Amino acid sequence: MIAAIKPSGSNTRGLLAYLYGPGRHDEHLDPHIVAGFAMLGMPDPGRDENATLTALGRHLDAPVRLRNSEFGKPVTDHVWHCPVRAAPEDRHLSDTEWGEIAQRIVEAAGIAPAGDDLGCRWIAVRHADDHIHILATTVREDGRRPKLHDSGLRVGNACRQIEKDYGLRQLKNGDRTGTRRPTQAEMHKAERLGWEQTSRQWLQDRIRAAIPHATTAEELLAYLEADDIPVKPRRGPSGDLLGYAAGRPGDLGKNGEQIFHPGGKIAPDLSLPQLKARLETTAPEEHPTARRTRPSTPWHQATDALDTFRTETATDDNTRDARAQAHITALGELIEATAQNAPADLRDQLRAASQAYARAQRSQIRADDRTAHTLRTAARDIAATATGPDGSALAALVAAMLWAAILATRWHDAKGHAHQADAARQTIQHLQTAADHALNPTLTELEARLPREDARRTLARDVHSAVPEHAQRILSDPAWPALATVLADAEARGHHPHQLLKEAAAQRELTTAREPARVLITRVHHTSRNPAPNPRAEAARRRTTLAYNPTQRPQNVPYSATPRAPADQHTKYPR
Repeated sequence: MIAAIKPSGSNTRGLLAYLYGPGRHDEHLDPHIVAGFAMLGMPDPGRDENATLTALGRHLDAPVRLRNSEFGKPVTDHVWHCPVRAAPEDRHLSDTEWGEIAQRIVEAAGIAPAGDDLGCRWIAVRHADDHIHILATTVREDGRRPKLHDSGLRVGNACRQIEKDYGLRQLKNGDRTGTRRPTQAEMHKAERLGWEQTSRQWLQDRIRAAIPHATTAEELLAYLEADDIPVKPRRGPSGDLLGYAAGRPGDLGKNGEQIFHPGGKIAPDLSLPQLKARLETTAPEEHPTARRTRPSTPWHQATDALDTFRTETATDDNTRDARAQAHITALGELIEATAQNAPADLRDQLRAASQAYARAQRSQIRADDRTAHTLRTAARDIAATATGPDGSALAALVAAMLWAAILATRWHDAKGHAHQADAARQTIQHLQTAADHALNPTLTELEARLPREDARRTLARDVHSAVPEHAQRILSDPAWPALATVLADAEARGHHPHQLLKEAAAQRELTTAREPARVLITRVHHTSRNPAPNPRAEAARRRTTLAYNPTQRPQNVPYSATPRAPADQHTKYPR
């Protein structure tokens, strides 16, 4: 059950005309009052042909007129309007039941508190089977204004209890991080113009698509303008950007002028302060001797960046909540960037995943965006790349994003973020379809060149040794022959299959994997794409680190004791 509170100005008679009228789409049938304040004492215009809407409106407005006559400053915002709608699958509710529901909602809102005879005047009008409209005037009988702060939350809680009491579909409480529902006017306008989305929904998708292409808020607005999206920045006297609004081309007002929507009204996380926090954070400092290895493509880099997602979203570490929220937010940017540059046959599923994940990106936990710099940089690199990925690189990245979405779902569940967890589950469905589709060409290629039977038996022993608890499922998976080929290829490049399997299983647990062999294929293929590390090169790097930072050398070992390679010996570093 959804109750949407809508402040509606000061025209009580005008709202009554709508409630008792035919509706804009002829949907109003048999309008009549099902409940009202205790002292209503007026005939129902929907039942008495002699009753008028004007008389009913004047009766509801009486406390407002009395207050205005006694105080110098008149009340001009006294009309309170709250449509209450049942879910399509809910049972038919009688007039008596709708009346009881209306009474509970006005009590929860503070319009007419229980046991308070001096509350506001209100009525509930039913003109359709599945919903009612509650109209109230927000001046009490004693002339005071009701306390309506946070009334939306209280009404939402009341609706959740009503759903339980009346056996209706049970929804989840809001947490003030969701986008505003489209208004009837917005939906009717979109329908009239042949648009599949309202303007705010359309703008939300376009702004999210632009985020991976920008490093500052100014760049983001410039990108939107270059995409022919009208943007109206708000600047201070110094020229600093203080806010912005955006519009949809062709969305014009009655005067023919472009309609603009402030960023925070498009979505809570698209306000200027939120965008600046995400886009304009700097990377955490790195030790100057840390090893810097860049993958060969942005797609590999993104997969590597997701390797820390499991530790960052550990549900048993409350001290890392801000870091976890930052990584969950940045994952959405990576999904969006991947969707923009993926092959056409995967694009629809990845775009659907990006749209579904938008709700999972934000919660009431404030993100420490600086900690997700690596993941966000990977998204920007993918958005900026001019070349598409090879099949195995894309399959590995989509599989890694799928696992990250699973971890995001678990984190939101643990934190009680019901709406975000549901959004992440929808994302998983789309990513699972994309992951299966992305891997199929790689499987076909791998199965065409299987290792010899004796080699497969040896590799099967490696599976039993490395992941004994999952060995039977892996070896019975239809993708096992392809995994055997991947392991044989890795071994030919100097890797140890046993070690690769252990590392892959540690990075992505296999208990919940539908097809563990497919999961391991993408992980092992990604990890083993380069030749195995050269131990002598690694030792030389460690010596370089020690020479740079004397405080890290072994205790009681003089510099002259540090072993060095002969002058004529050349060390090859892995590419």
